[in-house]
This record gives sequence, C-alpha cells and structure tokens, in this order.
Amino acid sequence: MSKAFRLTASTGIHKGDRDYQQDQVVVLSHPRHNGCVLAVVADGMGGRSGGRKASDQVMMTARQLFERYDPDSDDPAAVLRNMVQEAHIVIRLTAITAEQEPHSTVAAFLINPRGDCHWVHAGDSRIYHFSGGRLLQRTSDHSYVQALVDRGELTEAEALVHPHANILVGCLGTESDPPIAGHTIAQLQPGDVLLACSDGVWHYFSPSELASVLESLTPREATEFLIEKARARARGAGDNLSLVVVKIEALYDGKKDARLAAWGSAQTP
Repeated sequence: MSKAFRLTASTGIHKGDRDYQQDQVVVLSHPRHNGCVLAVVADGMGGRSGGRKASDQVMMTARQLFERYDPDSDDPAAVLRNMVQEAHIVIRLTAITAEQEPHSTVAAFLINPRGDCHWVHAGDSRIYHFSGGRLLQRTSDHSYVQALVDRGELTEAEALVHPHANILVGCLGTESDPPIAGHTIAQLQPGDVLLACSDGVWHYFSPSELASVLESLTPREATEFLIEKARARARGAGDNLSLVVVKIEALYDGKKDARLAAWGSAQTP
C-alpha cells in the first residue's frame, strides 16, 4: 500500500441448530512477516466425524503452507492453489477410514504486507470484497443453483429457496479434482473490507445488508451481529455458521509498518 495502514480482524463461529460443528474458521498473522495475513473458512460435510475431519485437514494444510510462505519470493496465488490441492488429497486419503465420505468447501484470502490480496475458493463458502459500503466483488458458488443463475434460469432470490440449493458441483474430497477459482486485488485501500463465510451466514443476507453492517461496525461487532441476525432469521433451522472479517484502515500516527493491529473472535456455544 502506498499509505500506512492497519488491519483489524475478527472471526465468528456458531453451530447453529445442528447437533455438531463441522465449520472451521481461522485468521492467521504470519510469524515472520508483519502485515501478512491469511484467513480461511472451511465448511465440512460427511457426517459427524467425516465433515469435521475434512475441515480439520483444510485448516492444518493452510497453517503449514502459510508458515513456510515468503511474501518476498513466493507466488501467493500458487500457494493458495497448492493449499486447496494438498487438502483435497489428504481428505481423499482420510476417506478410507472415515465413517462417511468427508468433503469440505474452502474460502481463503491472503493479504501481503505491500497491500495486494489474493483469494481462492471451492464450493459454496464465499468471499466478499466491499469498499465504502458497496460490493466490489464476490466469489461465484460451485453449486447446482449457481449454474442455473449463470444461465439465466433462476434469480439469486429464487436460488436461495430452491429445493436443491445445497447441492455442490465441486468441493474438496470428491473423486474428481476440486474447482479452484482465484482472484487478485492489486491494491487494497483504507475502507476496504473482506468477508469470508460459510453458507450458514450468507444465505440470510443480501449483499447490500452485508455492506451496510461491515461499513458501520467494527469487525468484532459485525461478526457478533451477523451471527445473531442469521440465527434469528433461520428460525430454528440454521446450519453451522462461520465467518472472518478483515477491515483495512488508514494509520494517522505516522507509523509506516503494516500490521495486524487488533483482532478477536466471536465464539458462541
């Protein structure tokens, strides 16, 4: 970034109305490179143990690759692709002993100290990029209903209530290789907000609602509010929920180092 900035971040997770938690979420600050951050959401599927094993593998792989990542010499997009591919392979291997076939979505974004941002996703967990209270970009789900929307056969609103809304056409752990969709933001700016979340969150909000919440609240306040509101709108039938919010803010004290200034987690039983 041309200007000094700081990142504030928060994660939130809730099991919703399910008996067990298969989502996982993390935001990591690089151990050696100040201002380098990785955020990951994984929505596991495949029974009580299968889904959790799958999302566990996503998180473990992400941590390992990020710890070895060097923003000065490594290709961030390649690292994210490798993260998806390696997690997919390990999940396939664990399927041999799992009680049910494990699968997982992934939505991850990596912010470098110089201010560029790279993301990757597979499945229907999403990443949104907002600025100034408006949506600039979001991922496109690898799902049956998204394909119908893309062909003009369904509207976004109709897709939300379609009986096959939960059918994925690609994710990690399937027999075929996962789809790997990426995107690059050349330069983040103060006022930008990044949101990664599982479908248990985004299903209950329009992009304009998300933009308004993320513009007006701190990341910690936003994660708590969105979980609470999604729980209310689910009316007792809610999925697991997980999200991470990262907000880019200008520094006015003359400090030049990009840094992860503050973060927290909103975890509700």
